[in-house]
Amino acid sequence: MAVISVSETTLLLALLSLRTLQSLGSQGDDLLGSETFYQVDRRLELHSCVVSSAHLAPSRAPFCVPQAWQDTVASQSSIPRDAPVLAVLDERLLLTPELLNVSISSEHQSLHLQWTVPNLPHQEFRMVFQVQISRFERSKVIWEENYRTTVTQGQVLHRSWESELPLECGPHFVRMKSGVVDAKFPKPGFWSSWTPWEKVVAQDSPGPNELLVFPKDKLVEEGSDVTLCYVSGSNLKNISCYLNSEWIAGEQLDSNVFAFNLSNIPFIRKTGTNFFCGKNSTHKEDGTVLFVSKVLEEPKDFSCETRDFETLKCTWEPGPDTGLAWSKQPSQSYTLLESFSGRKEHCQHRSWCHWQISQGSQETYNFTLLAENRLRKRSVNLLFNLTHRVHPMDPQSIKFENVSARSAIMTWKEYSLVNHCTLLCQVELRGEGEIMQHNVSVKVNGEYVLSGLEPDTQYVTQVRCTSTSHFWKWSDWVPQKIITSEAAPSEAPDVWRNVTSEPGRQNVALFWKPLSKHQANGKILFYNVVIENLDSASRLQLLSIPAPATRQELTLDPRCSYRIHVTANNSVGTSPASILAVAGDPGNGTENVKEERIAGTEGGFPLSWKPKSGDVAGYVVDWCAHPRDTSCDFQWKRVGPNTTRTVISSDAFGPGVRYSFRIYGLSTKRIAYLLAKKTGYCQELAPSYNPQVNIKNLTSHSFTLSWENYSTEYQPSFILGYHVYLKSKAMQCHSGFEERTHSDDSVCCKYKIDNPEQKMFIAENLQPESLYEFLVTPYTSVGEGPNGTFRNVTTPDEHSHILIRIILPMILCVLLIMILCYWKSQWMKEKCYPDIPDPYKSSILSMKKSKENPHPTIMNVKDCIPDAIEVINKAEGIKTQFPGTRKSVTETELTSQPVYLCLIATENNYSSPGPCICFENLTYEEASASGSCGHGPVTPEEPPSQLGLLASSGSFLKALEKNYMNSLEENPSGNSMCYVSQLASPLSGDKESLPTNPPMPALCSEYKMQMAVPSCLASPPLSEDSSLSSVTLLGESEHYS
Repeated sequence: MAVISVSETTLLLALLSLRTLQSLGSQGDDLLGSETFYQVDRRLELHSCVVSSAHLAPSRAPFCVPQAWQDTVASQSSIPRDAPVLAVLDERLLLTPELLNVSISSEHQSLHLQWTVPNLPHQEFRMVFQVQISRFERSKVIWEENYRTTVTQGQVLHRSWESELPLECGPHFVRMKSGVVDAKFPKPGFWSSWTPWEKVVAQDSPGPNELLVFPKDKLVEEGSDVTLCYVSGSNLKNISCYLNSEWIAGEQLDSNVFAFNLSNIPFIRKTGTNFFCGKNSTHKEDGTVLFVSKVLEEPKDFSCETRDFETLKCTWEPGPDTGLAWSKQPSQSYTLLESFSGRKEHCQHRSWCHWQISQGSQETYNFTLLAENRLRKRSVNLLFNLTHRVHPMDPQSIKFENVSARSAIMTWKEYSLVNHCTLLCQVELRGEGEIMQHNVSVKVNGEYVLSGLEPDTQYVTQVRCTSTSHFWKWSDWVPQKIITSEAAPSEAPDVWRNVTSEPGRQNVALFWKPLSKHQANGKILFYNVVIENLDSASRLQLLSIPAPATRQELTLDPRCSYRIHVTANNSVGTSPASILAVAGDPGNGTENVKEERIAGTEGGFPLSWKPKSGDVAGYVVDWCAHPRDTSCDFQWKRVGPNTTRTVISSDAFGPGVRYSFRIYGLSTKRIAYLLAKKTGYCQELAPSYNPQVNIKNLTSHSFTLSWENYSTEYQPSFILGYHVYLKSKAMQCHSGFEERTHSDDSVCCKYKIDNPEQKMFIAENLQPESLYEFLVTPYTSVGEGPNGTFRNVTTPDEHSHILIRIILPMILCVLLIMILCYWKSQWMKEKCYPDIPDPYKSSILSMKKSKENPHPTIMNVKDCIPDAIEVINKAEGIKTQFPGTRKSVTETELTSQPVYLCLIATENNYSSPGPCICFENLTYEEASASGSCGHGPVTPEEPPSQLGLLASSGSFLKALEKNYMNSLEENPSGNSMCYVSQLASPLSGDKESLPTNPPMPALCSEYKMQMAVPSCLASPPLSEDSSLSSVTLLGESEHYS
């Protein structure tokens, strides 16, 4: 066999044809022995090609060499381009792996590979394995890895691959090849041949109407990425998937497989997140639950300490709980491991754990705290010396002894430690805004003297301790309260007064400020006020005022001067006295002090005044904090004798409120005299309301506006004057007015009043019978009043006042006459229109009803049965005495108008004497006097017992008829009424038979009815032959008045 050298650093290659390589087998020995070998440059790039076993003999397997090799060999030598090439590797091994098993882990979504490398020529080899995994099809390689490891003879190798896509979503294919990378063979080797594809199926294909979603109940951490998929049957189309009812877009991987990539998935709830697929959000075919866990954090602030050298307590900050519902994942667990002793303690709590200290010589500890859940583990280490981690026990039995107003002794006990080591204790005293700390060295019992305390003050004392050898931690504070005893008040109360005078007396309002806590030294029970009259040797007047009163009203004699002593008292003693003098003349020239205006600021009111000549003990400024309230909240401030300015500030000061200040000087005798008065606003505001204007003196050419009740003192700023706005149709502004445009864009005339005390304005030169509108607003330095509504006023006519002067007296006269008429109404009625008697209400006339006609309408005169009629006239000089009467009638009375009409009953069986009925009828008198009534009085010439007129009823009726007819003729107007009376006898008898000589009737009879005959019925006049029986009478219920 001939060898041709192509290069000194080449390997030997046998040139074989490609078709010969495909047919190599049992004929390899002959081929290798008959062909010529060529040496090819080793620097040429070696590509992947299919190799068989490690040796050419005895297998003599063919080699596949890239086309570039053939071109290179042909270009570098005289080797024919189409000559076959055979690579011969000296001392080179070609080892093919053998796959033993490929398993599936659905929980972890991983493939687990197991393989071995048979026929290793040495005990161990350093090899590299290239693994390829495909999905759905062998050609779709989704993952490739080169895995380097040392392989021993007979060793089973393992490798796992975790899939992002659930393995149930489709079939997977696995294959691998190997190569030698051992140092024993410095020359690069070739890859072995690929193992056959291994198909792995995690889930069978669903039915035609079945839908499957994977993975099932996946456990992931918050913020991780998750891939889900669904596999649908051939009959299911248009499937949508939703995460917590929110539609998710998917990617189609196969004809019936869709994948969904969820990035940075959040934690929503411990019960999991729902993912489902179906035709819509309500029609669910299948789904799964994603259990998203909180990320397990590393324990923070890991620390261990001891308090008694018997137990170590380790604490840490656990972070968020990673536990989930349905036991999918419990809360993270913690384990404490100590490396020196090898002990391990499972902690029962999430944030602390106890470790029992062994009674030995171990002082150094190295702890590892391990936190874990089903997804990950976290750990933290701690190394320390036990004596450097001592946390002393809290002090106990704190007590106070010998407590007084200014001091006390504090004692406590400490827990005994090993070797009775010394502790450093810290005592803290907290008072009212003050903190004091003191350090004390203690072994078992501690003691400390508290001094410099305030009387009647509550203090909070607390104690803590630490180790003096190696400071680690203070023990917890142990607080205890203490109240010191009371003492007598140390300061005199601050006293001031407000003096007002009335005739014959002087009123003094005495004020004092409560003592502060440090001044009172206890609870103030009462105040003593002693009044000393400097002009009289009388006894002192003592007033005891119980606390918490801060004022007292006094009534003093204005002719005397007084000195007032005020002291505060508690249960221990009395404070120094505060002395105030009140002079007999309270004025002290206050009427000469004028009030000045000042401007306040946000910081208060700056005040200044001129110093008073002479000895001055100090100055006092007083004011009302709430001047609009009745209580006023009287305040004052004292300043030194060398100060002539100050700033008054208070939280009670508000904008829009006027404050007044009085500045007094105090003499050495404690007598106050007024120096100055100031007033101002801390912030002025525009007026809040306009004055209420009244209209006066309205004439045809002028009217007067008045707002006298508008107070300027309680306004939110100083009133500088007023603006009067006047509008009319003519819009002619007279002298003194200025034409302005109002805020409502209307044009009007404006008049400015500069004097705030002038609260009246006269509008002149107006037109009669014209409408004017006006508005009055105050103005200040910050603006004028609000834009109110204009009021209307109409000027009257020029002559209207004349008409009023005429009509008004006439109306008064008419009213006076009406009042007089009403007052004399009864008298007017009697004189002008007296009442006409109603015949139906009289019992003089009785009408007998006919038996044939129970409802007669015509009265026959014959039915009237008179007994007797006696007419008495007043005649002067002649007196007529009627039988049965006691009165005689004179002649004058007989000739005058009738006054009495006497009706005398004449019955046959009436024999006993009795009075007749007589009555006075003014109507008859008036009728007789005017001649309007026909039946005038008859003058009897002889006693009534002998009157022939009454001899029979017929003659009586004829006489009545005649008189009636005469009355009709004499009264043609028919305006009068004539009355016919009928007398009913009290005894029954024949009306046709009357006695010729009847006896004198008694003065009694019964009148049944009185009838009125209207004069209108007399037309036409009756003839002499007419009878009264033809006269129509009124019914009982009808009458004229």
